[in-house]
Amino acid sequence: MFDAPSAQPGARYEGRVVVEDLGPQGMVTLRGDADALSGPVSDVAGIALPDRLSIVADGARRLAWMSPDEFLLFCPYGDAAALSARMAEALSGRHALAVNVSDARASFRLSGEEAALRETLAKLTPADVSPGAFAPGTIRRSRLSQAAAAFWLDADGSLQVICFRSVADYVFALLRNAAHPAGTVGYF
Repeated sequence: MFDAPSAQPGARYEGRVVVEDLGPQGMVTLRGDADALSGPVSDVAGIALPDRLSIVADGARRLAWMSPDEFLLFCPYGDAAALSARMAEALSGRHALAVNVSDARASFRLSGEEAALRETLAKLTPADVSPGAFAPGTIRRSRLSQAAAAFWLDADGSLQVICFRSVADYVFALLRNAAHPAGTVGYF
């Protein structure tokens, strides 16, 4: 196994909030009916399916609701291939799918005051990120300007963003500009 390079190695910006690349993250997409996924996910990953628009954590693993028939399992990068294979085996014979998508995604963390985090995000997405609509443990799948992304507030107060690896440069620039105290640091 090789050490996967980050999409934005060492990328970090300190403005109204801190924006930083999280490096390689393990991610396994799980597709299928929630009833078909529930038992195998619990048995293999040790985590229960979250409710609609939620993300749950258990140790180093998180499980996010992405759509009625899709969940995204987060784990340490080095665990993703084996976890994906074990999950696929547990789902054998069911109309379901488990695929390691770790190398197709990029992850960023934003940290700072909650109001500044929400304002930074609100500059980029049409999603309602007000406290009443977007609480910790809630995940949104939306857009950041022109890029598809998912984001959530962690229990520690940080904001996490995932996007396709192919748009990681663009998303980092968007987040950096939105986090700048004057509102922009130039287009890119």
